[in-house]
Amino acid sequence: MLIVMAARVLQQCVRSLARPSLRLCTGNVAVRAAAAPAVAIHRPLSFAAESRRTRWFGQSRISVGVFCRQYGDLPPLTLETIKDRVMYVLKLYDKINPEKLQTSSHFMKDLGLDSLDQVEIIMAMEDEFGFEIPDAEAEKLMTPEEIVQYIADKKDVYE
Repeated sequence: MLIVMAARVLQQCVRSLARPSLRLCTGNVAVRAAAAPAVAIHRPLSFAAESRRTRWFGQSRISVGVFCRQYGDLPPLTLETIKDRVMYVLKLYDKINPEKLQTSSHFMKDLGLDSLDQVEIIMAMEDEFGFEIPDAEAEKLMTPEEIVQYIADKKDVYE
Protein backbone atom coordinates (compact mmCIF):
# COMPACT_ATOMS: atom_id res chain seq x y z
CA MET A 1 0.00 0.00 0.00
CA LEU A 2 2.82 2.38 0.86
CA ILE A 3 4.47 1.77 -2.52
CA VAL A 4 1.21 2.52 -4.35
CA MET A 5 0.80 5.74 -2.38
CA ALA A 6 4.39 6.77 -3.08
CA ALA A 7 3.86 6.06 -6.79
CA ARG A 8 0.76 8.29 -6.81
CA VAL A 9 2.63 11.08 -5.10
CA LEU A 10 5.46 10.77 -7.62
CA GLN A 11 2.99 10.86 -10.54
CA GLN A 12 1.34 13.97 -9.12
CA CYS A 13 4.72 15.60 -8.72
CA VAL A 14 5.64 14.87 -12.33
CA ARG A 15 2.25 16.11 -13.55
CA SER A 16 2.50 19.32 -11.56
CA LEU A 17 5.97 19.99 -12.95
CA ALA A 18 4.66 19.39 -16.48
CA ARG A 19 2.00 22.10 -16.01
CA PRO A 20 2.83 25.70 -16.80
CA SER A 21 5.15 26.80 -14.09
CA LEU A 22 5.80 30.01 -12.32
CA ARG A 23 9.24 31.49 -12.84
CA LEU A 24 10.78 33.56 -10.13
CA CYS A 25 13.78 35.57 -11.23
CA THR A 26 16.18 37.23 -8.85
CA GLY A 27 19.09 38.91 -10.59
CA ASN A 28 20.65 36.27 -12.77
CA VAL A 29 19.23 33.33 -10.81
CA ALA A 30 16.03 31.75 -12.13
CA VAL A 31 14.12 29.40 -9.87
CA ARG A 32 11.40 27.12 -11.22
CA ALA A 33 8.62 26.40 -8.79
CA ALA A 34 5.64 24.17 -9.51
CA ALA A 35 2.28 25.92 -9.69
CA ALA A 36 0.06 24.54 -6.93
CA PRO A 37 -3.47 23.44 -7.81
CA ALA A 38 -6.22 25.76 -6.61
CA VAL A 39 -7.83 23.04 -4.44
CA ALA A 40 -4.65 22.27 -2.52
CA ILE A 41 -4.55 23.14 1.14
CA HIS A 42 -1.65 25.49 1.70
CA ARG A 43 0.39 24.74 4.79
CA PRO A 44 3.77 26.11 5.81
CA LEU A 45 6.74 24.07 4.75
CA SER A 46 8.20 21.78 7.36
CA PHE A 47 11.84 22.48 8.07
CA ALA A 48 12.20 19.53 10.43
CA ALA A 49 11.66 16.69 7.95
CA GLU A 50 13.17 17.02 4.49
CA SER A 51 13.75 20.74 4.67
CA ARG A 52 12.83 21.38 1.03
CA ARG A 53 9.69 19.25 0.73
CA THR A 54 6.51 18.64 2.61
CA ARG A 55 4.34 15.73 1.59
CA TRP A 56 0.68 15.38 2.38
CA PHE A 57 -0.16 11.75 1.76
CA GLY A 58 -3.70 12.13 3.08
CA GLN A 59 -4.73 14.51 0.27
CA SER A 60 -2.45 12.85 -2.31
CA ARG A 61 -0.90 16.24 -2.92
CA ILE A 62 2.70 17.27 -2.82
CA SER A 63 3.97 20.74 -2.19
CA VAL A 64 7.47 21.42 -3.43
CA GLY A 65 9.20 24.48 -2.09
CA VAL A 66 12.35 25.67 -3.82
CA PHE A 67 14.48 28.02 -1.82
CA CYS A 68 17.00 30.35 -3.39
CA ARG A 69 19.76 31.67 -1.16
CA GLN A 70 21.10 35.03 -2.24
CA TYR A 71 24.61 36.10 -1.40
CA GLY A 72 25.69 39.68 -1.18
CA ASP A 73 29.17 40.85 -1.88
CA LEU A 74 31.04 43.78 -0.47
CA PRO A 75 31.45 46.84 -2.64
CA PRO A 76 34.67 46.87 -4.67
CA LEU A 77 37.79 47.90 -2.77
CA THR A 78 39.44 51.23 -3.44
CA LEU A 79 42.54 52.70 -1.84
CA GLU A 80 40.32 55.02 0.17
CA THR A 81 38.14 52.20 1.56
CA ILE A 82 41.21 50.11 2.39
CA LYS A 83 42.75 53.08 4.21
CA ASP A 84 39.52 53.76 6.11
CA ARG A 85 39.19 50.12 7.20
CA VAL A 86 42.86 49.90 8.28
CA MET A 87 42.60 53.11 10.30
CA TYR A 88 39.32 51.96 11.85
CA VAL A 89 40.87 48.67 13.00
CA LEU A 90 43.89 50.52 14.39
CA LYS A 91 41.72 53.03 16.25
CA LEU A 92 39.88 50.15 17.91
CA TYR A 93 43.15 48.62 19.13
CA ASP A 94 43.34 49.41 22.83
CA LYS A 95 47.07 50.20 22.99
CA ILE A 96 46.94 52.88 20.29
CA ASN A 97 45.97 56.44 21.14
CA PRO A 98 43.60 57.47 18.28
CA GLU A 99 44.73 61.11 18.54
CA LYS A 100 48.35 60.18 17.77
CA LEU A 101 47.46 57.83 14.93
CA GLN A 102 48.27 58.96 11.39
CA THR A 103 48.83 57.00 8.20
CA SER A 104 52.58 57.62 8.46
CA SER A 105 52.86 56.71 12.18
CA HIS A 106 55.50 54.05 12.90
CA PHE A 107 54.11 51.44 15.29
CA MET A 108 57.22 51.23 17.48
CA LYS A 109 58.84 54.66 17.15
CA ASP A 110 55.76 56.90 17.13
CA LEU A 111 53.10 54.84 18.91
CA GLY A 112 55.27 52.99 21.44
CA LEU A 113 54.14 49.47 20.50
CA ASP A 114 56.29 46.35 20.71
CA SER A 115 56.69 43.41 18.34
CA LEU A 116 53.83 41.44 19.91
CA ASP A 117 51.49 44.37 19.39
CA GLN A 118 52.58 44.52 15.76
CA VAL A 119 51.75 40.82 15.36
CA GLU A 120 48.30 41.41 16.90
CA ILE A 121 47.71 44.29 14.51
CA ILE A 122 48.62 42.10 11.52
CA MET A 123 46.27 39.38 12.79
CA ALA A 124 43.48 41.96 13.08
CA MET A 125 44.15 43.03 9.47
CA GLU A 126 43.99 39.40 8.35
CA ASP A 127 40.60 39.07 10.03
CA GLU A 128 39.35 42.32 8.55
CA PHE A 129 40.37 41.61 4.95
CA GLY A 130 39.98 37.84 4.92
CA PHE A 131 43.39 36.62 3.83
CA GLU A 132 46.61 35.55 5.50
CA ILE A 133 49.72 37.69 5.51
CA PRO A 134 52.90 35.58 5.62
CA ASP A 135 55.16 36.19 8.63
CA ALA A 136 58.14 37.23 6.48
CA GLU A 137 56.09 40.03 4.90
CA ALA A 138 54.23 40.91 8.10
CA GLU A 139 57.52 41.84 9.82
CA LYS A 140 58.08 44.57 7.21
CA LEU A 141 54.69 46.26 7.75
CA MET A 142 55.43 48.94 10.34
CA THR A 143 53.05 51.78 9.38
CA PRO A 144 49.37 51.96 8.41
CA GLU A 145 50.49 53.30 5.02
CA GLU A 146 52.56 50.16 4.38
CA ILE A 147 49.64 47.94 5.39
CA VAL A 148 47.31 49.79 3.01
CA GLN A 149 49.80 49.45 0.16
CA TYR A 150 50.35 45.73 0.88
CA ILE A 151 46.60 44.98 0.93
CA ALA A 152 46.07 47.01 -2.24
CA ASP A 153 48.80 45.02 -4.00
CA LYS A 154 47.39 41.68 -2.86
CA LYS A 155 43.81 42.60 -3.80
CA ASP A 156 44.86 44.24 -7.11
CA VAL A 157 43.56 47.69 -6.21
CA TYR A 158 45.30 50.51 -8.06
CA GLU A 159 42.86 53.43 -7.78
